[in-house]
This record gives sequence, C-alpha cells and structure tokens, in this order.
Amino acid sequence: MTLIDTAGKILPPRYAARLMPVFERLLTVMTAKDETSAAQRMALVAFSIRIVSAAIAFVSQIILARLMGEFEYGIFVFVWVIAVILGNLSCLGFHTTVIRFLPQYRSAGADESIRGLTATARIFALVSATLIAATGIAALYLLGDKIQAHYIQPLFVGAFVLPMIALGDVLDGTARANGWPVHALGPTYIIRPLLILSLVACAIGLGRMADANTAILAALAAAYLTTILQYVVITGKLKQRFPAPGIQIHFRTWLTVAFPIFLIEGFYFMLTNSDVIIVGLYLPPEKVAVYFAAAKTMALVHFVYFAVKAAVAQRFSSLVSGTDRAALSAFARLTVQWTFWPSLLVGGLVILAGPFLLSLFGPAFQEGHMIMIVLFAGIIAKAMIGPGEVLLTMAGEHRICAAIYAVALAANLGINIVLIPVWGLLGAATATAAAMVIEAGLLHIIIRRRLGIVMFIAAGPASGRGRFGTETG
Repeated sequence: MTLIDTAGKILPPRYAARLMPVFERLLTVMTAKDETSAAQRMALVAFSIRIVSAAIAFVSQIILARLMGEFEYGIFVFVWVIAVILGNLSCLGFHTTVIRFLPQYRSAGADESIRGLTATARIFALVSATLIAATGIAALYLLGDKIQAHYIQPLFVGAFVLPMIALGDVLDGTARANGWPVHALGPTYIIRPLLILSLVACAIGLGRMADANTAILAALAAAYLTTILQYVVITGKLKQRFPAPGIQIHFRTWLTVAFPIFLIEGFYFMLTNSDVIIVGLYLPPEKVAVYFAAAKTMALVHFVYFAVKAAVAQRFSSLVSGTDRAALSAFARLTVQWTFWPSLLVGGLVILAGPFLLSLFGPAFQEGHMIMIVLFAGIIAKAMIGPGEVLLTMAGEHRICAAIYAVALAANLGINIVLIPVWGLLGAATATAAAMVIEAGLLHIIIRRRLGIVMFIAAGPASGRGRFGTETG
C-alpha cells in the first residue's frame, strides 16, 4: 500500500478528494527523473530548509538576546551584519557566476572547465575577502580612537570571519548549480546558527561573560567549522561527479558575467541589510538590538515574497522567451495577487502578535512594535507590485534592475541620515519603508514602459500596447 493510499484511508472523504491530487503531484515531483522534476525537488527542499532556518534563526536570536541583554546583543548583531554583508560582497558575483556556467559546462561535458570555474571562484573569494578584512583591520588601527570602544574588539574578530563567509557563499552556489540543496543551504542556514547558539551557551557555562565578544568569537568558530565541513563534502562530491584530470580557466569570460551580477546583487543585498548598520552608526547598541529584533520579526512576512519569487522565475523565463505576450501579462498580474494578499494576511497577523513576539526578546524590545508597523507599510508597497524584478531579470533588463536598486539604496541612506537624528528608530524604519516604496514605484514604471505590463494590485482594464505588444492599463 502506498503513502497516498494510506492518506486516502485516514483522511475524511471530502478532504481526501481535495488533497489527493496534491499528494499525487508531490509524489511525481519527488520520484520523477526528468530535469523539470529535479528542479522542482530542489525548489521544494530549498524552501523547506529556509522555513526551518527561519524558525531556528528567530528562536536563536531570542535566546541570544535573553542571554546577553540588549546592549551586548546590539553590539553583536551590528558587527555580525557587517561581516555578513562584506563577506557576501567579497565574492564580487562569482558565487552566482558558478550557478550561471556550471550547468552549461556539465551539459557540454566540459569537466575541466568546471574544475577551473569552481577553483577560481573559491580562490577569488578568499583573496578578495582577505584583502577587505585586512583593510578593515588597518582602518581599526588607524581610526581606533574615533570608534566607540565597545565595538573595537568585536569588529577586529569579525574581520577574520569574512573569508569563511565568502567561501561559504561560493560553496553554496556550487552546490545549487549541481542540484544539492541540502549541501548548499544546510551549513549556512541551519548548522551555523545552531553552532553559534551552542558555542555561546557552552562558553557561558564555562565561565565566560555573556557579552558581544563571546558571541562574535562563537560566530567565528561556527563559521570556520561549517565552511570547512562544507568545503570537504562538496569537494569530494565534485571529484566524484567531474573526475577530469586537467583544468581550464576562462577568467575574463567569468569576470565579465560576474561584475554585472555583483552590481545587481550587491545593491540589493545592501538595500535589504544596510539599515541595521546605519542605525548602529547613529544610535547606541541597545537601540540597534530593538531595531534588529523588530526587523527580524517582520522578516517572517518576507517569506511570502521569497516563495512567490522562487516559484515564478522559471515560468517568467519561459513566457518571456515565447510569443504569447498576453499570457505573460496575465501571469505577471497573477503573481501580484499571489504576493499581495498572503503578505497582507501574514503581515496583519504578525503585527497583531507583535507585542508578544517582541517581549520574547526581553521587556525593552516592545518599543519596536511601531517600527514593525512602519516596516510593514514598506513591505506591503513591494507586495503591491509583486516579483517585478524577477520579470525584468528574466527579460534581460539586468542593468535597469541594478539602477533601481542603486536609487533605492541611495534614497535609504539619504533619508536615514536626515531622519535618524530627528526621529531615532522610527526615522530608520521610515527610511527603510520609503526605500521599499521607491523601489516598488520604479519597478512599476519601468515594467510598464519597457515591457508594456501593468504589475499592480489595483491595475485597471487594459488601454494601450507596450513593447511586447501586450496591453497596458
């Protein structure tokens, strides 16, 4: 008897009738050997890992905040966010370039090029991250008297984390390109946060102070342990799959592709993470902690957007390369519905539960509820446009995407500089929400003008024709 047959016997008839097609589809996806099913399996596993990792991250941050208190916790998250941003940017787009070229080389049987690509990406990321870390350490030495004393040691330790974060991102890309989602996401999103929490708890149990220095040292150890383990496992799997004796390097070709990717992903990554750093530059650590907790809680709403984004990319690519522009326009508008209404529902529930969720971090964190409300306004503004940047990217409009992110990032930085001294944390949240509104508005305008598609939750009836011959409203 199969699992589906068992489910059919256990479930009530009316539910079984509705759920059986879903179970059958899942079974087909999990057992079929074709490339489409393999891609769907990877997406399903990846999304499951991200859900588990979000729960782990949320709970672990609550525990760390409780153990350390808002002041020390604020120092830790400020330094850790800087390390993650710089580590990711150190790859200069090579971690995604691996995803771009490796499947192509695999289809062509170019194993030597795969070996050259993976080796080059690792070395490039390590060297780049090491240079950035060395620059940061030199800046700490030269400007130490101008930096608040409680940040000096954590920043110094954090600099040594950069190479492992960069290497981990490249290994992540290598595993994704080979269809190994567990090896791609597991180390970074599950093992590392659990290790950080475990090492902090062990250190406190052995008599160490529950402060930012202890936490950042635990993060350093966790980053090295997880990345080295990931390196050993993925290197072994690569040798088994691509046993070529030689190596071919096409560095100029890879760099030409990597740099535009770096601009797009770099601006987006800075846009989604820089607010914590800006708050840390203007406000004391305990305020950083409150802002981070509020932003981390509202990040639960972003899962709707990321789920839709992951689900529609392949379909957008297929429709853009086809001739049915009416279908492309209809599907684009449908993705807006998929994004907006669930985001509104989930966000509303998170806002209602906000005081309770923030109280889990500690009594002082409840002042972050208004921050959550302001950030929610920005999230809903993005949801009203749906995954517009995915459509632009699939349509080959990479440069415009990079420009939109750059404008939104510049607006975020400028508004933060103006509003934080006046409104404090609410100023930071307002700046972040405003940047989301600007990003959404620019996406709406560019998609309408370049592609002739109206991506907006309240889009009216069609009234004209755009670049692809689709009607716009």
